[in-house]
Formats: sequence, structure tokens, C-alpha cells
Amino acid sequence: MARLKRYLIERELPGIGATPAEGLREAAETSNKALAEIGPSVQWQHSYVAGDKTFCIYLAEDEAAIRRHAELSGFPATRITEIPRIIDPVTAQA
Repeated sequence: MARLKRYLIERELPGIGATPAEGLREAAETSNKALAEIGPSVQWQHSYVAGDKTFCIYLAEDEAAIRRHAELSGFPATRITEIPRIIDPVTAQA
């Protein structure tokens, strides 16, 4: 398997921020089913839910694997951005 790259996926999902916990659980279940079908070429790390959008962090071989997940799950991948580097508070100590 190729080395996985980190991606930020922005999804426009009207009303997602007001979705109750049960709805988010169902969304996660749908996403997990799509991931199981695709296999290890794409992995979901976590998502931030804000207003009418989610911002999801994924590891994937390539953008095509993320688009395949969006197709299978029914959750749009409005914008996909590869994240080649990370900076955090520990960076100051390097």
C-alpha cells in the first residue's frame, strides 16, 4: 500500500451543526460503512462540525480515494486540501 497523505475535507451540509447526537452517530455509521467497503486506502481521523459544514481530517493514498468515500457515503467533498505539513506548539521546541 502507498504511503498515506493527510487531507482536510470541507463538506457543505446544511443544518449539520444543529443535528442531534443520534443524527451524528448515524452519519458516522454511514461513513464507517463506506470506509469498510473501500479498505485501507482511506482512513477517517476525526471531523469538526460547525454551522452548515464539517471539516474532516482523513488519511488517504490520494484524492481519488476520498472522492470514492464521498460517493459511497453520500457526503459531499466540497473542497479537498492535502496537508503536507503540520505546525503546533511543539514546533517551537524543535
